[in-house]
Amino acid sequence: MKRGLRALLTATTVLAVIATPAAAIAVPAKPDRAELQSGLDEVVAVSAVGALAEVRDEQGVWRSTSGVAERGTTRPVAVNNRFRAGSITKTFLATVVLQLADEDRLRLDDTVGAWLPGVVPNGHRITVRHLLNHTSGVPDYRPTLILPPEPGFLENRWRTWTAAELIQRAVATPPTFQPPGSAFAYSNTNYLLLGQIVEKATRHSYGEEIERRVIRPLHLHGTSMPGTDRKIRGPHLNGYVPIRYNDNEAPQLVDFTAMNPSLFGAGGELISTTKDLNRFFKALLTGDLLPPHLLDEMKTPGTKNGTYGLGLAWRDTTCGPRIYGNDGDAVSYQSYAFTTEDGHHQAAIALTPDFRTNPDKTVDKLLDKAFCP
Repeated sequence: MKRGLRALLTATTVLAVIATPAAAIAVPAKPDRAELQSGLDEVVAVSAVGALAEVRDEQGVWRSTSGVAERGTTRPVAVNNRFRAGSITKTFLATVVLQLADEDRLRLDDTVGAWLPGVVPNGHRITVRHLLNHTSGVPDYRPTLILPPEPGFLENRWRTWTAAELIQRAVATPPTFQPPGSAFAYSNTNYLLLGQIVEKATRHSYGEEIERRVIRPLHLHGTSMPGTDRKIRGPHLNGYVPIRYNDNEAPQLVDFTAMNPSLFGAGGELISTTKDLNRFFKALLTGDLLPPHLLDEMKTPGTKNGTYGLGLAWRDTTCGPRIYGNDGDAVSYQSYAFTTEDGHHQAAIALTPDFRTNPDKTVDKLLDKAFCP
């Protein structure tokens, strides 16, 4: 799902002077990372229980954390903590779809109707490309569900949702716009449909294909597709949702770490780490996963002046460089991972929101600090 996120490995400025018979030689020092740490601390102060980040640049790797991993405890966030990565799953799935296109097992201009007859109204006009770049007009299933802060949201935390069930809920409402390709509207349903198409094309689940084609080849040891597994295996942050039990009282944060991730499915079930997300986006943007022409397709916006291509988003930093990646909202977790086009400069951030404010603006400031030192 879309939109959503970090104390202990800060680097300080060190000047090393090596004495030689001829002269003292100053060795270039790593930059002071205090600004990054203050930015991460601000994210927690404004909008999160805990947060972690990894920044990679020409000066090396900076990993750090802030806040706590679990409310009501002093358990610190660890730099290797796992989290639900939400819509960053979409970039992994889009990579698989484009690999299948490269293998001529599907085409970007294939229609949904050809792959999934009768599943989507107007499916004969909606293409795989429209699904990837959110220009299909297929409604999002998320607004059809009971969502926080409604207490009823918790009643479904263990429920297994099928993709067919969620798609059916979405298409029971009118299209967001028509004709397909004429506008942009973010819809998680698009990626449920892509997951089904991948399964038809390969005869394997989309999760198996992501594991086989991306996770294992890149040795992403902290990354998994959990399916219906309710737990986050290994070290992780606890996540929370706001629930209002009484109309006259403020919402209470309820632990939502364990839940059935079929709620997110092909559009958001991924569990990962900041290190793994940086490794994935570097491999993607430097051509290890896709040939150049398909990577170019991925970077092409679906609408004029858009900032979302085929499962890949981008933004321009205040200092100039464009950064590519995605962000993810998994209800109780939010994550952000962006990389420069050459793969030399990266930042991945994850947090457990406390819902006092939207963390996006504070995270944007931190990303600017990471890419514009």
